[in-house]
Amino acid sequence: MAARERDPITCHVLDTMTGRPAAHMIVTLTCQSQQASAGAFCAVTNSDGRVANWEPEQQGEGAAPSVEQILKMTGDRPSVWKLKFGTGAYYGEGKTFWPEVELTFYVKQGEHYHVPLLLGPWSYTTYRGS
Repeated sequence: MAARERDPITCHVLDTMTGRPAAHMIVTLTCQSQQASAGAFCAVTNSDGRVANWEPEQQGEGAAPSVEQILKMTGDRPSVWKLKFGTGAYYGEGKTFWPEVELTFYVKQGEHYHVPLLLGPWSYTTYRGS
């Protein structure tokens, strides 16, 4: 079976304490814009600390729209999205200052957005990657 093409929003988490990818971290992606309020997705980082594809957070009746479909709904207007990283579960309760890290950013249809997170138990930094 062919690998699924990556979604328009991807992320990568590197653990700066160990110098290694942050594997098995729970990450959620949510569209915050009113014109596409149906967008809530989740994933777990792979062994390389990456998320290339998202699954709808709620499964069940009716097909939930994909990230790409939600971006098409927003048209030419930038939409607001939020990534939430489960840092507390990753490091363990009380072993990090950040129980979760939330990053909110703009997305425009037709572009790819890669959001790396360099994470330690006491600090983090991020940027728009390529």
